[in-house]
Amino acid sequence: MDKKRILIIDDDELITMSLEMIISADPDFTIVGKGCSGVEAISLFEELKPDLLLMDIRMENMNGLDAADKILSTHKDAAILFLTTFSDEEYIVKALKLGVRGYLLKQDYKALPAAIHAAIDGQSVFGGAIVNKLPTLMSAKSSNSFDYKKYEITEKEFEVMQLVSDGFSNKEISQKLFLSEGTVRNYLSSMLEKLNLRDRTQLAIFYLKTQNNLN
Repeated sequence: MDKKRILIIDDDELITMSLEMIISADPDFTIVGKGCSGVEAISLFEELKPDLLLMDIRMENMNGLDAADKILSTHKDAAILFLTTFSDEEYIVKALKLGVRGYLLKQDYKALPAAIHAAIDGQSVFGGAIVNKLPTLMSAKSSNSFDYKKYEITEKEFEVMQLVSDGFSNKEISQKLFLSEGTVRNYLSSMLEKLNLRDRTQLAIFYLKTQNNLN
């Protein structure tokens, strides 16, 4: 099986070396390029067409968010995973809005190989500290009601979507809505199919993107 090709962009040379060692230890990966700015990220992505771009956010000569925006504008299916020391809510929201595959903190380096595998497979990946922030971000409801009907989402499915966005488990949702867990799972599966989403994290992100703070 061909190895998955990884491009690393980080302005700290020591971190880049460490990331290269961690990633190269996985026999499924190969490092095809390295850079230290958003400008390099764009040019190297165009040149190398990696399976995944692992990129820092705060960098000189264009930050990671702007670089990701530029890349995704022409490569909508690009797999981009942010790896940063910052868990600032503004960065998280911007990353979600862009549609990147994930956002990890650098202290989560042990989870990096698994996260890269998941991101390449199309899953949404967030580190523990980031996941803990998502319910707070998702809970800021817009004053304007979300027109879920245009997506063929039923009222009950929308209630489940809201609770998913607030971080509740299937069991907790079933208790709040007086439904069986099986029914909750069915509602989730139905919404994922209607919206062409992969998992509950993407469903929560979809809900967040419909709110005014991301419009």
